[in-house]
Amino acid sequence: MAKNSTSPWWYINASILVALILSIMPLPLQLKAIWPDWAAMVVIYWAIALPHRVSIGTAWIVGFLLDILLGTVLGVNALALSLVVFGVSSNFQKLRNFTVWQQAALVGIFLILFHLVVFWLNRFLLNVNFSVEYITPSFTSALFWLWLFPVLRSYRRRFKIR
Repeated sequence: MAKNSTSPWWYINASILVALILSIMPLPLQLKAIWPDWAAMVVIYWAIALPHRVSIGTAWIVGFLLDILLGTVLGVNALALSLVVFGVSSNFQKLRNFTVWQQAALVGIFLILFHLVVFWLNRFLLNVNFSVEYITPSFTSALFWLWLFPVLRSYRRRFKIR
C-alpha cells in the first residue's frame, strides 16, 4: 500500500488560499453585498472536520491575512474569525452530528456573530453606522454551505487528509 507523502497542511492551506482569493475577488457592488464569506466558511469547515489541525491560531492567521488583503484595520477580521472558530471548535462534536441543513443554519448564526463583531470593532475604531449589508453575506453563506460542505468533505476524503 502506497502511503501519501504529501503533508495534510498543504491541502488545507491550498483550500484556504482558494477561499482567500474568492474573498478578495473584485465584484460589482450589487454582488459584493451578498457575496459569501468564503474564508470564514472554509476555516469553519476545517475546524469542524479536523479540530486538531485547524484551530483558533489558524483562524487568527487567516483573519489577519484577510485584513491585509482587504485593507481593513489590522486585527478586526482576525479577532472576529478567532471568536467564531472558538465557538465552533468548542462544539465540533455536536456540529458533526447535525444534518447539513442544521449545520448551514448554525454557520449562518456564527457568521452573523462574525459580522457583528466586525461591525462593533469598526464602530469603535472608525465610527461607522450599521447597515443590513453587514449581515446579508451570512445568509448567502448559509446557503452556500449546503454546496461547500460536500465539496470539502469529498476533497478531504479523496486526498486522505487526517
